[in-house]
Amino acid sequence: MDHFSHSWTALRTAVSELADEDFGRPSGCTGWLVRDLVCHLIIDAQDVLITLVTPTDKEPTRDAVTYWDIAETPPTGDDPLDALTVRLAAAYGEPRLLELHLDDVGSAAGRAAVLADPDQRVSTRDEVLTTGDYLSAYVLEWTLHHLDLVAHLPHAEQPPGECLTRSRELLERIAGTAFPSAFSDRDALLIGTGRRAATADEQAALGESAVKLPLVLG
Repeated sequence: MDHFSHSWTALRTAVSELADEDFGRPSGCTGWLVRDLVCHLIIDAQDVLITLVTPTDKEPTRDAVTYWDIAETPPTGDDPLDALTVRLAAAYGEPRLLELHLDDVGSAAGRAAVLADPDQRVSTRDEVLTTGDYLSAYVLEWTLHHLDLVAHLPHAEQPPGECLTRSRELLERIAGTAFPSAFSDRDALLIGTGRRAATADEQAALGESAVKLPLVLG
């Protein structure tokens, strides 16, 4: 729960510190500008709020690891939902309207997470998880998108170190293998999810586990 709050607060803070021109720069998400990614974060925050108020007595069907679906191919930006996000972001007009909406909905999502019972079961995407597992999965979501946000913004604040470490641990559990210890947490996440291609030396260090990568999480 603490990692959720820390990663989410850090991501929203990074958005609040962006200059207007930064919203028009590329993000680490294929086909999306920074403004499109921020719009996606608003939708994510709404999903968190909806899920946290959708309790169920059913048995869990997934946990923080199995929450993630693995796609066969990396995103191209041509998916209809991705294209819809681009149109929604453009409709805001001014970058600061995006920022204000994220602050409003994001703050509410953060408060709801703090107040939530980690043992309560909730329903999302026709699956059931404990609230604790659901919020743990979102630490990876927030941390990866924080890396996406700052991908072409060297002046922007990077994700918190402990959130990078926690996300790496979760990604390794999803992959079923550990990344080489020589990899930084940041590089493990970028290479593991296909956000950066491995160098020849990194590919050699990965060995047989390289065939499992990248993990395209959905």
